Amino acid sequence: MAGKKPNVVFILTDDQGIWSMGCYGNYEIRTPNLDKLAKQGVRFDNFFCTSPVCSPARASLLTGKIPSQHGILDYLSGGNGGASQAAIEFLKDHRGYTDILAEEGYTCGLSGKWHLGDGGHPQKGFSFWYAHQKGGGPYYNAPMFREGKKVEEEGYITDIITDEAISFIDREKKKKQPFYLSVHYTAPHSPWIDCHPKKYTDLYEDCPFETCPQGETHPWAKTEVLAGYQKPRESLIGYFAAVTAMDDNVGRILKKLEEENLMEDTLIIFSSDNGFNCGHHGIWGKGNGTFPLNMYDSSVKVPFIMCHKGRIPEDQVCDEMHSGYDFMPTLLEYLGFENDEADKLPGKSFLPALMGQEHKNEDSRVVVFDEYGPVRMIRSRKYKLVHRYPYGPDEFYDLEADPGETHNGIEDEQYQDMIQDMKKQMELWFLQYVDPRIDGAKEPVMGGGQRDLAGLLGPGINVYGENI
Repeated sequence: MAGKKPNVVFILTDDQGIWSMGCYGNYEIRTPNLDKLAKQGVRFDNFFCTSPVCSPARASLLTGKIPSQHGILDYLSGGNGGASQAAIEFLKDHRGYTDILAEEGYTCGLSGKWHLGDGGHPQKGFSFWYAHQKGGGPYYNAPMFREGKKVEEEGYITDIITDEAISFIDREKKKKQPFYLSVHYTAPHSPWIDCHPKKYTDLYEDCPFETCPQGETHPWAKTEVLAGYQKPRESLIGYFAAVTAMDDNVGRILKKLEEENLMEDTLIIFSSDNGFNCGHHGIWGKGNGTFPLNMYDSSVKVPFIMCHKGRIPEDQVCDEMHSGYDFMPTLLEYLGFENDEADKLPGKSFLPALMGQEHKNEDSRVVVFDEYGPVRMIRSRKYKLVHRYPYGPDEFYDLEADPGETHNGIEDEQYQDMIQDMKKQMELWFLQYVDPRIDGAKEPVMGGGQRDLAGLLGPGINVYGENI
């Protein structure tokens, strides 16, 4: 590796709960390749998305900014450039880590889901671009952009995204400059029923799904949105099958890197954009699976694995709390690059934890923050406060006494001092980083998508939809 920076392969899934992998304790789902990857690197047990819905969380991974800084406050239901939508480059004025990598000589490629606006045109330093026209949809005849043209792919899109990724590796493997590759699967996002290869659904025909018990429906659940409420077993078969099909394709990528002797030259990262509930808390969905929008751990915690043969310690588990806004500073520090805007970003590098230098006496004051429009969360190891502007309802959970988040202690007398302290801490933290022109706390985000630019940067009308 002397004289050349490592390649980077970032595999990102869509709506994958942290509970849905073998290495995270699920004994029913089959994820042998991801389990192997975790054994070869570091698995993070307390990694949080910045927003429990796809587009804002993905934008935060890319830019290091919270949604109220970059302005994508809900999933993009408009501006994607495909499926009869206008083309809006939502992140035009925001610097991503791929911009920096491209400036430093990396060839950057994307295969799969973009969902950050104007999906028909390469941006943010990418030169290879195979992108979804929207954000999700059918697994067969998926709407994609290939070389700038709209196409519908006849095959299974999880396989095709992998085919394009492997083709990119083939083109770049012998070049002097390193490559960066985003492999962004649409799996395991809905739909689930009758849309995955039989060889995968057959694996789960007799599965009891003890890891996803279906309890009483949450009173805030959007029961009309997803099939899981009406057909839970069929939906679970499809969800688990989508994960296993994706895992098989991750195996194809790992095999390619091994065959080309690139494992020692390549940093591999795996994560999901946001968490997901398959009956957890009586919900099918993520943050917008309810209204009011929710911040349950099953919605905001995501799997996160980093592996680099010969450099990153193997078979390690990191218990420290980190967030998607910490990803960009960590990646740049790992690669040895500076970011001139680092002092304006909320995240901090977790490279010491990655390299096995965890703080045994981690500061108990360490917290993570989340936002989804007017819903904000502050979470420590022991407590979680969810505040909904301007009128509530609010939630408070003692995570040591109630890890399942079943008792809302917002009115319990014993917690009032803690609630006040955490509320103030959250307000001060967001005050440091929010762009007041696009402050999510003031935007009527309802979980049904964002059609145009937010706040004062937008057209001056309500650009958000209801999740129906």
